[in-house]
Amino acid sequence: MNDPRFNWRLIPAFLAAYEHGSLMAAARQLGSSQPTMGRHIAELEAQLGTVLFERTGRGLAPTAAGQRLAEAARAMETGAHALLRSVSDTRTALRGTVRLSASQPVACVLLPPILARMRLLLPEIAVELVASNAVSNLLRREADIAVRMVRPEQGALVAQRVGSVGIGVCAHRDYLRRRGTPSQLPDLLQHDLVGNDRHDDIAKGFAAMGHSVPNERFVLRTDDLMAYWAAVRAGMGIGFVADYLSRQDPDVLPLLPQLRIPPLPVWLVVHSEIRGNAPIRAVYDVLAAELPPLL
Repeated sequence: MNDPRFNWRLIPAFLAAYEHGSLMAAARQLGSSQPTMGRHIAELEAQLGTVLFERTGRGLAPTAAGQRLAEAARAMETGAHALLRSVSDTRTALRGTVRLSASQPVACVLLPPILARMRLLLPEIAVELVASNAVSNLLRREADIAVRMVRPEQGALVAQRVGSVGIGVCAHRDYLRRRGTPSQLPDLLQHDLVGNDRHDDIAKGFAAMGHSVPNERFVLRTDDLMAYWAAVRAGMGIGFVADYLSRQDPDVLPLLPQLRIPPLPVWLVVHSEIRGNAPIRAVYDVLAAELPPLL
């Protein structure tokens, strides 16, 4: 567990499963899904090289290794709570404005509940939220902190990977009722597809799998991620949507689970010169702790 690549953010899923004895109960506690909990536990076991739970008819039974990890994880949790209390105790000295940049879906869906909880911890800090799909230039101080899906290359910026975004194929149930449900990748070419405008990520993805899809095959093309999501949600066609968005609507159904789309990394970025600024540091720490490991 001294491996620098170890993903400590899998620990909450492990503790929830340990305490409740089932993935379903753990998912309810963390506001996630049972498959996500299962993936987190499997990844943790793979990283540690040991089995943490025995799968039984009654649920999950911790192994000896799982019991030892639970003791260490609870100590970590106690330390994290102490850190938050420390931030809370000093919040009266933390005041000012912090400018935060994130893509529209992140700003509209993921950040509001986190910022609401942060408001209780840091009541004297105001947040300016820049909801934009463009990458704000921290070097020019267009933002103090940015949530990005690409790692910045500028040496003056400090980036911490805080999670990843799962991408899935999905469509509204009304569309599938009209047009049928694709069972394999080539089937998609017979369906209405929602695509990008100037960006060509989706077309490149098809090309990498051996299928050429010209722009004319997309019934709607937009680079506005919220407009894209709205089109899929309205039943215009099949789209490629972040998992945290598709989970917002139970009528939007996942398709082609066998299609493995690489997740996008999520980076929390700040300029190295202002990382020591107390309000910025406090907001940065809260975001690093609160952003889920798999969005």
